[in-house]
Parts: sequence; structure tokens; C-alpha cells
Amino acid sequence: MGDNQKQSAIIVGIDLPGTNDLVYEMQELDHLTEALDLETIGQLTQKLSVPNRATYIGKGKVRELQAMCEVGEATIVVFNDELSPSQIRNLESLLEVTVYDRTMLVVDIFAKRAQTKEAQMQVLLAQSQYLLPRLVGMRASLSRQGGSGVGLATRGGGETKLELDRRKIETRMQSLKRDLAKVDEQREEQRKKRKKQMTPLVALVGYTNAGKSSLMNAILRYTQQSIEKAVLEKDMLFATLDTSVRQVSLNQQHAFFLADTVGFVSKLPHHLVKAFRSTLSEAKDADLLLHVVDYTHEHYLEMMKTTDETLASLGIDQPRLHIFNKIDQVPKEVPRIHENELFLSAKTGEGLPHLFKRIEELLYGCDVTETFLIPYNKPDIFAEVHQETVVQSVLKEDDGWRVQALLRHSEVDKWKDYQSKT
Repeated sequence: MGDNQKQSAIIVGIDLPGTNDLVYEMQELDHLTEALDLETIGQLTQKLSVPNRATYIGKGKVRELQAMCEVGEATIVVFNDELSPSQIRNLESLLEVTVYDRTMLVVDIFAKRAQTKEAQMQVLLAQSQYLLPRLVGMRASLSRQGGSGVGLATRGGGETKLELDRRKIETRMQSLKRDLAKVDEQREEQRKKRKKQMTPLVALVGYTNAGKSSLMNAILRYTQQSIEKAVLEKDMLFATLDTSVRQVSLNQQHAFFLADTVGFVSKLPHHLVKAFRSTLSEAKDADLLLHVVDYTHEHYLEMMKTTDETLASLGIDQPRLHIFNKIDQVPKEVPRIHENELFLSAKTGEGLPHLFKRIEELLYGCDVTETFLIPYNKPDIFAEVHQETVVQSVLKEDDGWRVQALLRHSEVDKWKDYQSKT
């Protein structure tokens, strides 16, 4: 095989009870293999009530897969679900090729895309969490891959034996968690400053390659921001792994911070989502989410469901607008705005004025002035109100501080116990 020739892969999936659309999942798996520069030369599927505990697919299908690998000279087989260590070990022994599962594939794509130190740390943590229970089962795979350059960072690059034992990996994980905790602290300080400024935060969320970064750049162009503030924008899976935050002016009176976040994909492993929690924390702290949807994709409803389920698993339930993107590629007539649904094109800018109008209504249409009476034995509450609102006046009275403050309507309940009617 030439140095520039792609490695050949066969993708494998099983149709289990409750599987919504195996065809769609296999299409997505094909796109994921492509994102790792693998060439899919065939696929194999099987209908089962439960996965085979030893080999994921049945014995007959394993023999069929062996033949496919030999005829097509495949070097890698990619399975549509996360495999157990024993399944990986058994399959690699029988097939004599490298075995990937969906989780490993996504982690490797993340490793390939990570640019900043934070993203690289998050990927390394996810890799370590994946590797730890699979050390024994992957010894043969590590030896077989040699210098292929494809695979987990700890699996490739000429590594012919397992150099990291369990203790080293656990030590590395603890170190990464400490370093990422420091990043969390820095982000928290930035969030406190934003809250002090009373500048709302809007976060872009959605399926990978839905057009979140394209929409961010379109918004920056629309508001005549400098080109240096543009973010990476590519037609590829997981182009964005790092959160980018930019300040956007709605008009002379109102502005907001806009954050781009990592995209989602179906069957995104929980520990991978957890590893990127600091990146996704911008969505959790946002005042408004813009759920960006690729309206041209035939499975956009399933993609929306995946995004909603992933956000719910992270406890993210902020108000959101559904942004149906790429309407310039849709031949049919579409509504421009329908309740909390907006249809636009990040590419042409069509629909952006409607988006800005709706954002301003949601963020600034409900500012209220409230008066709070905070007892002197509650200095933490007094400091919190100062930090998270625009304080207009403070009077010292016998029973506490009387504070008049400007805040968003959605935040009133936070200090309802201290509201003063007089």
C-alpha cells in the first residue's frame, strides 16, 4: 500500500429492536470513517434481538466478514456500537485486522481536529477513559498496527507494544482532570465578568456540520465585525472542538456574547461528552440557545432529537430558538419565522434580520427593575445581586440593605425571597 493510499475499511452494524433507522446510522458511520481518511469498501448488517456477547455479530456473519476482508484487502473493520474489551480481542483474533468501534472512531476524529491545548487535553482524557478498561484486549491490535498512523494517539505512531500501564494512564487522567479544572475556573471568572456587565450569552448548539460556525461568521459579517474575529468554517464533521466567544452588537443599546460549541452526533459516548464538559459549559450558562439545524438533510428531525437528548443529559434546558439553516438549497417555499422557529441561510444572509429581531425580543424585551431587602447577615446574597445585576441604588436600613437593581425577568425568581414591596 502506498503512503498516500487510504486504508480500506468495512463497516458493520446490527439491527436491534428499537433501532429507529439502521440505514441512517450506517450512512453516518460511513461519513465518520471518511472523516478519519478511511475508505469504506463494504458494509455488513445483521438483524439480532441482542448483540452476540463474544463477537457482537453471529458466528456465520463473522465468517462472512472474514471473507469480505480477504477479498477487499480491508485493514480495518468499524462497528456501529461500542464494543467490550473481550469483543475487540475476539474479533481481532478471528479477523486478523484492526477492529474499531464507533466510540474509538469519534475519539480519533476529535484527536485529529483538536487544535488548542484545552481541546487536546479533553481528547487525551477521553482517550484515556476509553483505553483503561481495554488494555489487555488491545495488546494484539497495538502490535499489529505498528506505524500505520491511524488510531488512538496511544495506539499508533510506531508503537509496537503497550508502553502505558494502568497506573500510568490513571496518573495521566488525574493530571488532565486537574488541568481542565483550572480551565473551568478561568471560564467561571470570564462568566462572572460577563454577568457583571449584564451582557447576555447566546450559544450555538446542534448536530455536527449543521452550520454553527458558518452562522457565527454570518452574524459577525452582518454586524460588520473585523475579519480577524471569524471562526474556522469547514464542510466536515467536528470542525469545531473549541469554544469561540465573540461580542455582537444588536444596536447602540444592546449587545450579547455569542459562543460556538462542539457539535453532536448520534450515539455520542457519555464519557466523551463529559470530557468536553468545559467546552459545553457555555451552553449551560447561556441565556439563549440557537439550535442550528441542517434543513437540507433528509434526517434532520433525527439530528434534532439527538441534540435535544444530549443537551437534556447534560442538564441544559435553556430557552432556545430552532434555526433551520441552508434554506438557499431548498427549492420549496419555506416560512421565514414561525413561533420559535426561524428559517435562514448563513451562506447568503437571508433571514438574519428576523433572527436579530427575535434575539433582541428574547434577551432584552423583558428587563425589569426590582427592589430587594437583603438582611445584613446575608452578605453573600448582597454580593451575588451586585455581581449578577445592574445595581441602581443601595440604602442602608435597620433590617438590611435595600437594593434597587435592573435584571432580566427570568432572573427575578432567583432572589424572590428578598423582594421588597415597599
